[in-house]
Amino acid sequence: MEGTTSAPNEKMIMSTVQRMREAMVFVLLAMFSKAVTSMPYWWPSGDTTETSGYCLSWRLAVESNNIRAWRTVPTQCSRHVESYMTAGQYQRDLNLIVDNIFTYIDSIHLPYDGFDAWIFDVDDTCISNIFYYKGKRYGCEPFDPLAFKTWALNGACPAIPDVLRLFNKLIQTGFKVFLVTGRNEDTLGQATVQNLDDQGFFGYERLFLRNDSYKGQSAITYKSDIRRQLVGEGYRIWGNVGDQWSDLQGDYVGNRTFKLPNPMYFVP
Repeated sequence: MEGTTSAPNEKMIMSTVQRMREAMVFVLLAMFSKAVTSMPYWWPSGDTTETSGYCLSWRLAVESNNIRAWRTVPTQCSRHVESYMTAGQYQRDLNLIVDNIFTYIDSIHLPYDGFDAWIFDVDDTCISNIFYYKGKRYGCEPFDPLAFKTWALNGACPAIPDVLRLFNKLIQTGFKVFLVTGRNEDTLGQATVQNLDDQGFFGYERLFLRNDSYKGQSAITYKSDIRRQLVGEGYRIWGNVGDQWSDLQGDYVGNRTFKLPNPMYFVP
C-alpha cells in the first residue's frame, strides 16, 4: 500500500515542478522581450523604438545617396548620429571599408612609371571634424561657414586612423597620392597643410584647395576639373576616397571609388 501511495505523490510533485519551471521561463521571456522592444541594444536610453528605426532608415538612405540636398540631420536623430559616430559602429564601418580597399590595392599590378594616382578628400576623410560637429549637435544645426573657418584655422582636426593607415599603405606601394579639398586656399591653405603634417600625412604629391577660379562652383564641378587636369598630365586614377558623394561623382572619378560614412552633413 505504501508503494502505490508514493508513486502518485511523486508524479504530482514532478508535474507541479514542471509547471513552475514553464511559468518561470514564460515570465523571463516576457521580461526579455519587453526589454528588447523598449530599448534596442544600439540605442541610447530615453529614445523610442519608432524614432530609432526611423533614424536608422534615414542614415541608410543618406549613405546610399537616396536622400540628397539635406540641410540638417533631423532633430529627433541627434542621439542616433551621436551614438553611431562615437559608440563604435562608425569605426567598425571604416575598418571594413579600408580593409576592402587594401584587398583591391593588393590586386593591382603597378608599372611603376610614376603615374599611378590615388585621390583623397580631406575633411572627414583624412582628418575628422567630429569635435566641431559635437558642438553642432552632430549636424542638427545648419552649416555655419564662419564658425567652421574658425575651427579649421585652429588646425585641431585629428587624423582618422584607418585612413592614415590606408594613406601610408599607398605611399609605400608606390602610388602618387593627391589630396583634393573644398577648403579655401587663401584663408585655410596654410592651416590645412600644417594640420595634415601634424597628423602624420607626409609624402603626398599635391594638395589642391579651392581658389577664386572655382568660386561658386559645386564640389562635383570643381573636383571633376582637378581630376581632369591630373588625367591630362598622364596620371591613371586607380582609386578615389571621400566621405561625400560629391567627392566621387562627375568626370574622371577613377577606376574605383570608395564612400566613407558621414551622416553629419551634405556637400552638393
